[in-house]
Amino acid sequence: MQHGEPAAGTVVDLDRSFFQDPHPVYRRVREAGPVLPALAHRRLRVWLVTRYAEARELLNDPRLAKDSAGAMELFPPGTAGPYASSLSAHMLNSDPPDHTRLRRLVTKAFTAKTVSRLRPRIEQITDGLLDGMAEAGELDLIEAFAFPLPIAVICELLGIPAADHDVFRTWTAPFVAASSAEEMREAHAWMLAYLTDLVAAKRAVPGEDLLSELVHISDEGDRLSRDEVVSMAFLLLVAGHETTVNLIANSVLALIGAPAQLAALRADPALLPGAVEEFLRFDGPINIATLRFTTEPVRVGDVEIPADEFVFISLLAANRDPARFPDPDRLDVTRPGGGHLAFGHGIHYCVGAPLARLEAQIAIGRLLARFSGIELAAPVLQWRASTLIRGPHTLPVRVR
Repeated sequence: MQHGEPAAGTVVDLDRSFFQDPHPVYRRVREAGPVLPALAHRRLRVWLVTRYAEARELLNDPRLAKDSAGAMELFPPGTAGPYASSLSAHMLNSDPPDHTRLRRLVTKAFTAKTVSRLRPRIEQITDGLLDGMAEAGELDLIEAFAFPLPIAVICELLGIPAADHDVFRTWTAPFVAASSAEEMREAHAWMLAYLTDLVAAKRAVPGEDLLSELVHISDEGDRLSRDEVVSMAFLLLVAGHETTVNLIANSVLALIGAPAQLAALRADPALLPGAVEEFLRFDGPINIATLRFTTEPVRVGDVEIPADEFVFISLLAANRDPARFPDPDRLDVTRPGGGHLAFGHGIHYCVGAPLARLEAQIAIGRLLARFSGIELAAPVLQWRASTLIRGPHTLPVRVR
């Protein structure tokens, strides 16, 4: 099979050229059928779902499990990647009733009302970063803006010292992108040791932060074990900044590539909330949803996926399905919002969605208000080698 040309009976290879530009591959896969076999990183065999209707249905199908212990039993030797880490035994990789119990403990911290209280601090951090960008003129937007903003916000929310913010970028990367076994072992060891020590410190001297609250609940009600608190902290830290980094970067890149849309948004800032929904649809920060596996045979269209098989549901592909979104490959900041699957669907819908939306609205709105011009400073971008994350390694720009 030639890469990017799937047909009935073939296997789609999710290789490095796919990471660079998955959209042409997804267009052809959607035309071939609602689900096709594929080979992912480490040659893991999976079933790839690309159409909107089937993706939305399967994201909330209880026959597709997420339990990390169950998943580990299905991986061939040497292919488990991040799932081999004890840190992966968290809320996102669990099923009811465990998932229900864990999610209830953090949901209140991420409601739209609760998150709105963070607005002044997010605006303050944003303005400080924009000041630095104005002095530089030419810079990497990810290094100077898209990364430091969300990492500062989530670390403050969790109560992680400011001096440790930057180092997390190094140690979280192997969990979301293709990496060697040695890189994964080193990242796991560092993150486990750091977060275990941090949880112990919060137990000894609690602060006014979410992690202290989770530890306190654990001590008083015996509702969270130490390992559960550590893995929860890991999930909130990684998911709390990785998605927003790439949402900001992908949004700015999309606007640079669509000058008329950029001009429309500048002319009418009231379009911003809807524009963020369009950025999420057009090139959202999550490519393929976190791993699921069938607990019994599941029929998708004319295909029956056997029990104990891994299923990859592409949010990126579903959000460009022409059966759901007219002219899906065109960015349109006036497109009626709603319906996209960038934050998932069902019981695993992203708990941090209100925070990600607020950060993106503030970041993009204030970026456009501060600079009258923003353009790429390098013509070729390299995208991250990840089936999970969609975003460039760097985003060199000039601002004025």
